[in-house]
Parts: sequence; C-alpha cells; structure tokens
Amino acid sequence: MLDTDTKARIDSARDILVGKVPDPKSQVEQITIALIYKFMDDMDRQSEELGGKATFFIGEFKKYRWANLLDKRLGGHERLGLYAEGIEKMNENKNIPQLFRDIFRGVFLPYRDPETLNLFLKEIAGFTYDHSERLGDAYEYLLSVLGTQGDAGQFRTPRHIIDFIVAVVDPQKNDTVLDPACGTAGFLISAFKHIVRNNENLTPDERARLMTNFRGYDIAPDMVRLSRVNLYLHGFPNPTLHEYDTLTSEERWDERCDVIMANPPFMTPTGGIRPHNRFSIKAKRSEVLFVDYIAEHLNSGGRAGVIVPEGIIFQSQNAYKNLRRMLVENYLWAVVSLPAGVFNPYSGVKTSILFLDRNLAKRTDEVLFVKVENDGFNLGAQRRPIEGSDLMGALRIMDSHKKGRQTGENKMAHAVSRKRLLESPDCNLSGDRYRPVATLPNGKWPMVKLGKVCKLEKGASFTRAQAKPGNVPVIAGGQVPSCYHAEANRQPPVITVSASGAYAGFVNYFEVPIFATDCTTIISLDEQKAKTRFVSEILKGKQKAIYGIQKGMAQPHVYAKDLVVIEVPLPPLAEQERIVAELEGYRKVIEGARQVIANYKPTIRIDPAWSVRRLGDIITEKPKNGYSGKPVDFPTKVKVLSLSATTSGRLDIAQFKYLDERISRDSPVRCRKGDIFLQRGNTAELVGTAALFNVDDGDYVYPDLMIRIRANESIVLSEYLIVVLQSPDARAFLKRNASGSAGSMPKINQSIVETVPIPLPPLDIQRQIVAELEAERRLVEANRDLIARVEKKIQVKLAEIWGAE
Repeated sequence: MLDTDTKARIDSARDILVGKVPDPKSQVEQITIALIYKFMDDMDRQSEELGGKATFFIGEFKKYRWANLLDKRLGGHERLGLYAEGIEKMNENKNIPQLFRDIFRGVFLPYRDPETLNLFLKEIAGFTYDHSERLGDAYEYLLSVLGTQGDAGQFRTPRHIIDFIVAVVDPQKNDTVLDPACGTAGFLISAFKHIVRNNENLTPDERARLMTNFRGYDIAPDMVRLSRVNLYLHGFPNPTLHEYDTLTSEERWDERCDVIMANPPFMTPTGGIRPHNRFSIKAKRSEVLFVDYIAEHLNSGGRAGVIVPEGIIFQSQNAYKNLRRMLVENYLWAVVSLPAGVFNPYSGVKTSILFLDRNLAKRTDEVLFVKVENDGFNLGAQRRPIEGSDLMGALRIMDSHKKGRQTGENKMAHAVSRKRLLESPDCNLSGDRYRPVATLPNGKWPMVKLGKVCKLEKGASFTRAQAKPGNVPVIAGGQVPSCYHAEANRQPPVITVSASGAYAGFVNYFEVPIFATDCTTIISLDEQKAKTRFVSEILKGKQKAIYGIQKGMAQPHVYAKDLVVIEVPLPPLAEQERIVAELEGYRKVIEGARQVIANYKPTIRIDPAWSVRRLGDIITEKPKNGYSGKPVDFPTKVKVLSLSATTSGRLDIAQFKYLDERISRDSPVRCRKGDIFLQRGNTAELVGTAALFNVDDGDYVYPDLMIRIRANESIVLSEYLIVVLQSPDARAFLKRNASGSAGSMPKINQSIVETVPIPLPPLDIQRQIVAELEAERRLVEANRDLIARVEKKIQVKLAEIWGAE
C-alpha cells in the first residue's frame, strides 16, 4: 500500500519539474533517472557501512556521488553541470550492472535552471533504496501519471482490469509469462504478485527461478527503461525485457510461453503494418496481428488474456473474420465486454477481453460471453469509484465455466456453441447478437403509442425574474439552458420536447435535475415498460417527423396531444438496454474524436541549444499586407481568402469571396504554396492568428487584414515555421506588441512581425519535426472520418429499430 508521505514526495517532485518539463512522460523519466542515481549511491554507502567497498561510484565516476552533488559548497550552476554530466556519462560506467547502463543510455537533463534542480534533488534525497513493496507501489503510482500515447493507440491499462485478467488466466509458479507490448510492465508485476500470493512458502531458489520466467517486449526504448525500473523495484534483479518490434521482427518468433497477457496498441500507421510472412493471418492492422501473434506463441497448454478494440469483435474485412474463425476453432473460451469508458480520461474507446486456452477450447464446445456494465468506477473523465462492480461476479462465472459447470443464461453471461459461431458468415463475437430475443413475425418490434408507456406533462410557468441563484439548468427549448435556478422540478432521467418557438419539437434527454418551463413538454416513463434513455434515442431518430407535426405559422407549436399518439417500436427491456449501450458507445467514440480534434495543438519541444533568429532574418522578403479592394458577390476567376478562413489556426480555402479585377500571376498579393498568413487583428483573439497556404492553386489572393510572409527555405521550412508562429509564445509576443490603446482595436504591422523570435534548429531537425507533426495531423484528421462513419452507424441502427427497409 502506498503511504501518504511517499505519494506526497512524488507529487512534489513532479510539481517542481512541471514548469520546466511540462510533458508527464518526461517528468516520469527525470524522476526515474534521479531515483536510480540516488539508489546506486545508497547501495555503495550501505556496502561501506558494512565494511565493504563502493562498487558503482568509483574511479573517474567517484566525483558524481550523491553526497558530492548535495555538497553545500557547490554553487547552483556547478551542481547542475555535475549532475547533467553524471547522468549523461553514466551509461559508460563499466562498474555498474548492464541493467543500470541501459537505463542511463541516451538520457540528458532537459532544463538548465539551477534552482529547479536544487529543489528537485532535495526531494529525491528523501527516497531511500530498499526492495520493499512500498517502493514498488510508489513507482507504480508515479507511472500512473502517464497519459495517453494516442498517436500509437496506447492507453495506460487500469490496475483493476489488469488484476481481473490475471485472476482469470491464473498464472502458476512454473509458467513462463510474456507481455509482447509491455509498456510499464503492469501485467508482469500483477502476475508476479498473483503467483507469490498463491504460493506463500516459496523457497529463495523458487523465487529466484520464478523471476526468470517473466519477459516483456516493447518497441519504445523509453517504455523499456521504465518497465525495467518498475520490475527492479519489485524485486527483479535483472528483468528480461527487450526493445523489440513484435510485429515486424523475427528474431524471437520461435519463442513460446505458457501465459501471455497484453493490452496491445490499437493504432495502425498510415499504410498499415508490414509484418513478416510467418503470421498465419494475412493482415496490416496492428490489433489483428497482435492477437494472431499471441495465439500462435502459446505453448500447447498455454493461456492468454488480451484487451482488444471492438473492431476485432465485429469488423467484416477478411483479416478480422479469418482471425475470429481461427480463434473460435482453436483457442477462444471467453469474451468479456467492458464498458465504453474504461480508458477514460484517455479515450472513450469500447473494448473487450479475449481469453484463450488451447486445452479448455478442446474440452468445451461453447464460448462464454460475459458483459461487464459496472467495473467499479463511473464512466466519466475522473473515473470515481462506485458501488456494484460486476468484476467479482464475472470472475465467479468464468471460474465455474472453466471447471465445466453449467453456466446457464443470465443478465451478465451466456454461452454460445462454437458450431453456431462458426456458422455465422462473419463469425461475429458480439455476445448480445446470440441472445434469443422475441420479435414480431415480420422481424420488427411491436409498435405502441407513446401515451401507453409514458406520461406527458406541461412544464411550470417561469420568468427570468423568478430565477433563484443555483446550478439547476432551466430548460425552455433548444439545447442550451436559458438560465440557472436553485430548485429542480424534474429529477433524471427525463425527456423534454420543446413545445413552441424556433425549436418546437426538439427532443432532449437529461441525466441531471432540471427546471422545465411551460415552453416544454415533459415525458416521464414507467421504467418497467420502457427505458427513458431508449425512448429518447428513438425519438431523436425521428426528429424530422416530430418537427413535421408542428402547428401554427408565426409561432410553431408541438402539442402534447399530438405526441401521445406517435407510435414507437418497443423491444423487451433487455434489448432496450443493449441498444442504448450500443448507441452510447458510438456517441462516446464521436465525443472522443471531437475532443481529439478540438484539443490537438501541434507543439515543438524547444532545445535550448538551438539558435534564435528574428523572423525578418529568415524570410525572403519583407512581410506584406494583402489586397484592399472590395470583393463582389458574383463568381469570378479570382478568389479572395476570407478572414474567417484562418481563425482556427488552419487555413480553410473553402471560405472565400470573389474579386472582379485582373490580378497578374506575379502580383505580390497572389497566394503561393508555402505562404504563411498572419491576421493583423481587430480583436485580441485574432491578433497574430497564423495559417499556411498549402495548395497548388494560383487563383487566390489575400486581403489587406492579413500579413503574408515567405520563408527562406534554405534556412527554415514553411511547415516548421507555421507551427512556431501558432505556438503560445509567438502569439503572446504578437499580442504584447500589438498597437492600439485600451479602447481601440489591437493590430500588428509588418515591423512587429519581423521581430518575432524564432527558435531555429538545423534543417534536418526541422524535417524530422515536420514529419512527426504531419503524422500527428493525419491521425487527428482521421478522427473526422471516424465521426462521419460512426454517425452513419447511429443512423443505420435507428433505422433498424424503426423497421426501415
């Protein structure tokens, strides 16, 4: 158990670094390096106190000892220089174990502030090396601050999900255990604890042999470093971890294991993975290849638990279908569906767990499907603990199934014969698909009038003058609360339909208390007949039809008497819940994708060693204002960029006006590919907004309220320069120097633009940065396509519920 003092010390170390090292992963790396540095000196000092000799900090490395670092006679810059030099050279120290040399390979101090280092080292000095569980738990807490590595599709696996998988797979003391995408080694450590807990009388030899049975692979060297430290602090003297690309390298292909557990990365790079030809499933998707790898690398009695995205469960491409068929025929014994928010706040992605066991798959002709709706935490961004976790119940059901006992069918689990799964053309692994559900002979749900399953009421009379300060939203129509009130007149869940005005007929659903005004009709459900959320979904699916029952011309109305006779499809309650869960999963994906698009800002990690140049020194000509002519409303050959085209930081060339004048091709106001435009201003929000013109179309000119700059490509790449100009530092510089008094409209001019400081690495570094940012941009843009696809799925599902042909 992590004690309060240790947790506070870790938090304090991070707080000290955050101003100089904002990236959480870099903070963790700096604390990791400092801890190992300190612990090596602790071990040397401990050896000397027992009459032995120091073994790590000797010879030319003696000057780097921790005591020397904290010598009060050292000046701040001297201490910074000594520490920076020590960590950078430590991997050359032949007196330390290879494990430690690997940990120090390629590290450096990313800041040069003596005061920050002084405070940081004092905090690290409070940690003392031992092999206690407390220290291991402290390090796991440190690792928990790591956020998403979204560009690789990696998300930190919640500890309780790891422990659940380990409990189901049940590794034994003689099993070899592998995680082929180990990250920070969470699965390996949980498996080790599980074995030790279930074998209390392990001899020292058995414990030493046990530690040699664990190994992990990861493609990222920083993850390998962190996982080595994590295992070391949990008592592994020499962890077997390899920097290894599981999907494209062959050197370890012939190695097999008894137990494999993993949460592999979900993201596939543009163009797909290019694996070697030893995979049995021909695919380019990372999630398909990882599951195939895990199945193929189990020993004859091997077991596995692997977290997969929902695409593995139902995608119709051949690779997915072939993988599912292979698993059902040879390996799969259980599929556990997890709630869509398990990976919040990193991602709302819906996942499942596949459990593989060669022997169990041969013994039973059924696959168990388990649906976990409550994993013990709410599904919001903070993931706060809640009552009623399904995990223990799921574990009992799965244990019973493994022992050959009849599972039966209940709300959480049901078994499906392998034959039935294999008879399905796509071998779909969506468990709810195989639950028997009663439908009408024509395959549609029975239709009932809305008034039969709900009560419709008019809201309360209300004026703004009656509002009492509070946080209860007042609903008068539309999507946005008109104001807030101290008291609610409706408790969730509740559906409202706007009764009059521009939003007449608009359907809304609330899971919070509201004050509903007389501009709304309130729909209250008998939850034993129909679920409120389900009815809200199907009504939204017929939103246009509800708008169609509006009456009145100047002031449209949708009356309750017209709503009660609307007929809605009504499946059984269990099916309603399943449909709602499916639609909610889709909407979480959409919300997650929108968050990615809204929050992504390309950033560059500035190296203090780079030179800093004035913008005016790295462009080909002076910055220039655009064309001041007046656009026209009819189409011409010359398009004028709209000022609104750059306000988001991206240039939207679809926004333009026309110019009814001849503008020569070589005119300075013509846009060229690579031009960068800065908004001159008018408001503080617009000042310095920058965008890149990156199209091969010479029929555009730019307006007078933009300033154009052209990069000298022999010094600076346009794609690099635009990111610098969009950075908070550059925007702050331009706003700070904008002209205009407090009451006037702030603006920038060409002279101010010329003075913007630009950190300037060599061109080859710029190209690397641009390539990385372009890869990130493609991933972000892919979210727009994802939103469109998932929205289409929602529409298809709603049409299916309504019985549309």
